[in-house]
Amino acid sequence: MQTLSRENLMSLEQYAVARPAFRAEALARKRDRMVPIGPHATLYFEDRLIIQYQVQEMLRIERVFESEGIEDELRAYNPLIPDGSNWKATFMIEFGDIEERRVALKRMVGIEDRVWVEVSGNGRVYAIADEDLVRCTADKTSSVHFLRFELAPAMVAAVKQGAAIAMGIEHKAYAHTVGVVPERVRRSLAADLA
Repeated sequence: MQTLSRENLMSLEQYAVARPAFRAEALARKRDRMVPIGPHATLYFEDRLIIQYQVQEMLRIERVFESEGIEDELRAYNPLIPDGSNWKATFMIEFGDIEERRVALKRMVGIEDRVWVEVSGNGRVYAIADEDLVRCTADKTSSVHFLRFELAPAMVAAVKQGAAIAMGIEHKAYAHTVGVVPERVRRSLAADLA
């Protein structure tokens, strides 16, 4: 998938006009790329449109219009766009109660390395986590991680041909499986692959 450049972005004025429709499109896409795994963890799979929306929103919120600031945002967000042989996701651990979350994050150290995807008949692929920076300590993990699932060519071909996709987490403090992701999610993830 092609990364974003300044030429792909709208100016702040253009974005102000286009924002309602673009936001609706991006949020609909996000819904088709979200996979809850158990009651407290969710994978939000990124793609070029979603990342463009996030960049446009950051530029809007921070009122960035200078070249250097725009390039900074692109450098930060472009690595989250899948490149044809992988899926990239934001992994969120979600607890409504702050104290419950604090306790859970202490028990879940290393969970980001135990998240997996499986293309039917091809075995599990475990996430490569937080390539941008370390987000956990020996005492606790973060509630947000950035994951990459690198797929073998046979897996890519199988997904393109309609193979089912399963996902899960196998950690001593949190083990859940999604036997088969919904077809709308499978189709959306297949579009990421070359």
